[in-house]
Amino acid sequence: EKWGGPGEPVRFDTLTDWAGHRNPAIKYYSGKAVYRTTFTVGCDLVGKTLALELGQVKDVGMAGVTLNGMDLGILWRPPFRLEVTDALKCGTNQLEVMVVNSWRNRLIGDEQLPQAKRLTRTNIKVQNWKLEESGLLGPVRIMEKIIEN
Repeated sequence: EKWGGPGEPVRFDTLTDWAGHRNPAIKYYSGKAVYRTTFTVGCDLVGKTLALELGQVKDVGMAGVTLNGMDLGILWRPPFRLEVTDALKCGTNQLEVMVVNSWRNRLIGDEQLPQAKRLTRTNIKVQNWKLEESGLLGPVRIMEKIIEN
């Protein structure tokens, strides 16, 4: 919150671009955010070779993935896909995806504020910058893992 973030958890009903949000604390946010959801998997899928695909991860394009408490690592480039066979279970599953964006949008937001209210201090000059898409945009899906040679 002291760096301009919303200060408390924010619920997104759909995966959406932070830069398009009406709340300036999200629109100009810089840092990390954790997406959490639960989903159900049929028992017929457990044991099959499956992958989780995150779709689009924007601004920096880094995502840390935890499924059912198992750290599955960090994805840093498309296709943002990793194997989940050992972590997936029959029934309810808990997914966490932590994404990080750069401070570009924060600098754009600060440029609109009086000097005394700016959160960042830098010699970088914001000139004609446009907000970068940020956040987990998806679509997020479980799919059969493609075997690569």
